[in-house]
Amino acid sequence: MKHYDSVIIGHISQDRNIDHLGNAVEICGGAVLFSSAAAYALGHKVLAVTRIADKDRERLKSFTIPQEDVIAIPSPSSTMIQNTYFTADKERRECICRELGTPFTVADLPDDAEADIYHLAGLIYGDFPNELIPACAARGAVAVDVQTCLRHADMEGGGRMFFEDWKDKKDLLPYITYLKTDAAEAEILTGTADRVEAAKQLHAWGAKEIMITHNTEVLAYDGKEVFTCPIRSRNLSGRTGRGDTTFASYINERLNADIPTALLTATALVSLKMETPGVFKGNRADVEAYIRDFYPDYAG
Repeated sequence: MKHYDSVIIGHISQDRNIDHLGNAVEICGGAVLFSSAAAYALGHKVLAVTRIADKDRERLKSFTIPQEDVIAIPSPSSTMIQNTYFTADKERRECICRELGTPFTVADLPDDAEADIYHLAGLIYGDFPNELIPACAARGAVAVDVQTCLRHADMEGGGRMFFEDWKDKKDLLPYITYLKTDAAEAEILTGTADRVEAAKQLHAWGAKEIMITHNTEVLAYDGKEVFTCPIRSRNLSGRTGRGDTTFASYINERLNADIPTALLTATALVSLKMETPGVFKGNRADVEAYIRDFYPDYAG
């Protein structure tokens, strides 16, 4: 049986990204792409599990990991999203789902592979049924990007995407080792805009280790101490995929590193990644050089 650091499960999305000046770019995206690329770039062994329609199999070429480490399950539909950004920092955007991917099931978990972490890298509420979280927890540590628990698509209303609280959070958070939110999602979940207080509340509800991303910094909390690391990108042309890249880097590094070390690596990697559109295509040496140049006060 093959062993992986993490199994990353999620849809590849065909994204149309429109910036605040009206410039449009079409690119393959989705948490499974950004996450697997970041973890692999750091030298981690990752397996990607995705669902894809036959007409969209060309998207599989967007993976940077070896094709032998990609499981592509035939599916009636794939995901397609349009992101319109209203500000230069890309913090305000409108998302429209043009096509909704077919949900994953417990049966999609590979029988011939095992992993330390099962990373649910979803895009939209409904990508994963509730029972998938405890099923993964029975195999290893569970990592969840909460976007897939909060972001809904109104397919009868033109695909408009909107956020609402996760009604099952108190039942399912205790199964989750690593939970990632951004600042806005953390406020939806907890009712507070204070990121530290939000992290403490999510931990109190059962998640073991919390990551909250923000345009200025990344925060991590393990129930004992709050750690933060600043984002130091020189430009934001590659802003899409920020959270996915950070989270996957962090959780895979946590297999062998303490929280501040993993957080520094993840934040430096995403700072570098955001300077270029698309998934991260550098390597660990690039990240270490970036840390020397831009994080001398953190490198020790």
